[in-house]
Amino acid sequence: MILAGGEGRRLYPLTRDRAKPAVPFAGMYRIVDFTLSNCINSGLRRMAVLTQYKSFSLDRHIRVGWSILNPEAGEFVISVPPQHRIGTEWYLGTADAIHQNMYLVEQERARQLLVLSGDHIYKMDYSKMVAFHNEMQADATVAAIRCPIAEASRFGVMQADASGRITGFAEKPANPQPVPGDPSTAYVSMGVYLFNVDRLKQALLDDARAASSHDFGKDVLPAMMEGGRLFAYDFAAASEFGNKGEKGYWMDIGTLDAYWSANMDIVSVSPRFNLYDQIWPVRTWQGQNPPAKFVFAQSDAEGGRRGEALDSIVCNGCIVSGGKVRNSILSPNVRVGSYSEVNESIIFDDARLGRGARLNRVIVDKRVEIPEKIEIGFDAEADRQRFTVTENGVVVVTQEMIRRFS
Repeated sequence: MILAGGEGRRLYPLTRDRAKPAVPFAGMYRIVDFTLSNCINSGLRRMAVLTQYKSFSLDRHIRVGWSILNPEAGEFVISVPPQHRIGTEWYLGTADAIHQNMYLVEQERARQLLVLSGDHIYKMDYSKMVAFHNEMQADATVAAIRCPIAEASRFGVMQADASGRITGFAEKPANPQPVPGDPSTAYVSMGVYLFNVDRLKQALLDDARAASSHDFGKDVLPAMMEGGRLFAYDFAAASEFGNKGEKGYWMDIGTLDAYWSANMDIVSVSPRFNLYDQIWPVRTWQGQNPPAKFVFAQSDAEGGRRGEALDSIVCNGCIVSGGKVRNSILSPNVRVGSYSEVNESIIFDDARLGRGARLNRVIVDKRVEIPEKIEIGFDAEADRQRFTVTENGVVVVTQEMIRRFS
């Protein structure tokens, strides 16, 4: 089961009209595609994506892009909105979302349940985690990764003994416990959980009856430690599987700055995350678009227009018409007008850049029409009056902002 109902407030305004897992990434993908691809590449063929917040875009993407399995063989990728099966509440937390959908697990007669987050960027062979779980005879296994101690408060932090058995778990603690012998890092949860269904059912039932936040990290996992066998699975130590993934790469793109940085890594000369791995492919839905096109190669005497893109990703359907694109990502069907300049920016589908526009460290939402000769990303004070500007100076532009500005 993939938890994909998150509101993603820290990614606003990109999540104004879509759930966080449906936010575009690296031009042609949605964030949820990476978790779903991990499942397919790991040999998992029964997946339920639990949706809730502004789910239309995500539901449509799952329906048109992931109908690739064979229902006659018991395989499926399905989108599951809140059912109100056991009450009238919406999902009250991550654990409650699974509790409300345990009926689906029982219908499938599953002995083990893998619970995943739909909003992280990483490659992981889940079958290795299953093998570790079975070897340890665990009730629950939590994928873990080392994180700088200064950033660990954003995650669930755990302690484990030499065998990997979890001895402590705290969700987003103010003072994270460091890894023994390494005060600079903490062991944090990746939001990847594997449970024995019989043990999980009882834990969720106990949690539903208690006064809690109904969250795995805050409530269920700490409760299961008492008398249960909980183990930490070291993701970085186990992620060296040929060229199927990058050792220890896991990105929680929970903020606009983190989202921008992860995209910029993709267009770098030697990215930490490899999209071009044919053994461990990332799948998605692609529209029927024509090839990308670059037009005009005039000398200065002829007008100086040159359509070019350097160190960039340019998706199908794009036309760079006499503009310059550097260290940027152009999603499908983007138009870049003559004499315009795009630098270290992310342009979503169907956006239009007018002649002479200049963008620097900008995220442009879908279908936005950037006016001619406008400059964005060069004057932080002026940008704050018109657009959203992050702590690190990245500017986010939406349709509503452009209409208001115009």
